Amino acid sequence: MALFQCNFISYTLMREVQMNVIIPTITCPESFGMDGVKPSHAGKAPYPVLYLLHGFANNGTVWGRYTSVERYAEERQIAVVTISAENKGYRNQPSTGGMMSAGDRHFDFLAYEVPEFVTANFNVSKRPEDTYIAGLSMGSMGTLLHSLSMPERFRAAGAFSGPLMNMDIPQDPAKRAAMTDADWDAQVSPEAIELINKAKAEGKTLPDFFVATGTLDNPEASKAFARFLAANGAKVTTNFERVYGHEWQFWDETI
Repeated sequence: MALFQCNFISYTLMREVQMNVIIPTITCPESFGMDGVKPSHAGKAPYPVLYLLHGFANNGTVWGRYTSVERYAEERQIAVVTISAENKGYRNQPSTGGMMSAGDRHFDFLAYEVPEFVTANFNVSKRPEDTYIAGLSMGSMGTLLHSLSMPERFRAAGAFSGPLMNMDIPQDPAKRAAMTDADWDAQVSPEAIELINKAKAEGKTLPDFFVATGTLDNPEASKAFARFLAANGAKVTTNFERVYGHEWQFWDETI
């Protein structure tokens, strides 16, 4: 396993940024010294890649620090890319006027510059069938925003522990408890509906989705969004059975 910590000047964000890229090794360390085994760093066909998004108040290092994602990537021979979204939801931000006060273009950074940088500098596939995106909490919202905006770019997407596309989730526990499935289904955001309708009108195929939220983390909104995706023709796998809240043990198991 190789972990690259990259610093480069982003032409989208107009400043230096940091990115972590996990690249699996060709020969596992367990084989070192065995008769007949010659360790090698020689390349092979480009690796499939997962763009893995963090949650609010975190940064691009947390998946590697709080989970075993490097080991999982090694076992499955997949590259993993993490960036920092600075609590801005992987969206473009409005400008306040003038170049020096232009809004950060976090959607454009993730959608265009990040894969361009990664595929130009690492042995990583550009093919949509090899490209995945997933995230937790705020990162789940970013995952759905990007996978629904550009469904042709991804093989599959994973949304863990919502919020899911700015659903209007009641804060009062009593109100949430009184809501039916139909009530939750009515909360799906107009933005998500617009993106799905646009993709369908353009004849685009949606990626597969994996939606998961712990039983202690108000999973009703996630269940409603999964129903929404399935009703619009997506293949959806869910896991709402694990007894976890908004916590890293759940996300480690889920990823």
